Amino acid sequence: MKAVRFHEFGSSEVLHYEDIDRPVPGAGQVLVRVAATSFNPVDDHIRAGALAEMIPITLPYVPGIDLAGTVEELGANVTDFQVGDQVVAMLPLDSAGGAAEYAAVPAESLAAAPRTIDLVDAAALPLTGLAAWQTAFELAELKSGQSVLVNGAGGGVGSLVVQLAVDAGAKVTAVDAEQHAERLRGYGAHQVLGPLDLAEGPAPVGGPFQVVVNHVRVSPDELAQLTAYVADGGVAASTAGQIPEDLARGVRSANLFVRPDGAQLAELVGKVDAGKVRTHVAAHRSVAELAAVHADAGAGRLPGKTVVLAP
Repeated sequence: MKAVRFHEFGSSEVLHYEDIDRPVPGAGQVLVRVAATSFNPVDDHIRAGALAEMIPITLPYVPGIDLAGTVEELGANVTDFQVGDQVVAMLPLDSAGGAAEYAAVPAESLAAAPRTIDLVDAAALPLTGLAAWQTAFELAELKSGQSVLVNGAGGGVGSLVVQLAVDAGAKVTAVDAEQHAERLRGYGAHQVLGPLDLAEGPAPVGGPFQVVVNHVRVSPDELAQLTAYVADGGVAASTAGQIPEDLARGVRSANLFVRPDGAQLAELVGKVDAGKVRTHVAAHRSVAELAAVHADAGAGRLPGKTVVLAP
């Protein structure tokens, strides 16, 4: 089968489109014929070797953490899925495998694909959706009626945090560039603001907020400014570095390390099919172009969430 792999860490040039053996599903696994994967910034970090200590991988490695496709074969002891089912999954970071014709997927990572969007576009949901879900409901313990500030609200994860928070009954202030403003208002944000100038200290944005969620990678000094936006007894949750706590005010902080979870993914799929959560796909590219996608991401040229179509 065709797949993209890298045999050593490095720039996007280490990615090669090549023939490899089709995987065989083991016990508890499902073989999926891949329709699409998607690009996530962590793909770039894994390929470059920046996460080698945190996420040990075996080379050669097939990138592509997201997956949407059709069940082709069942491994032993798999009873929740049938051949022909359309499914989505976030693959384990240390093994991945979505940038290929077929992938062997742990059954517990799978969920039925959304019925209301194209299967290939469903590949935009798993990692960003799970990161948003785990940030909002596990780290921040978000509740109805709370005030929430989402910094970096226009990105893949931030957009979904906004929607999950609105659906949960929170009052959301969304912060990002003007190009995202109309879409964020459409998601139900109470207030949409331009980027925070954290170098100048806290800005008057209507806070403090019971929950502050950050998706913008900034300097430690700028990250520390976000603590002031959190109300006494509130929480700061981040996918881009740890926001300092303020124990004197009862402000706690948590940083996300996203993990696969088929049950949570099924909840997200249900919200997509109910019209409560929308994915935003900015571009479709072929898996044969994956090296170029990585290069474009590194140069800041990707227009947004990019779905990568399987061979």
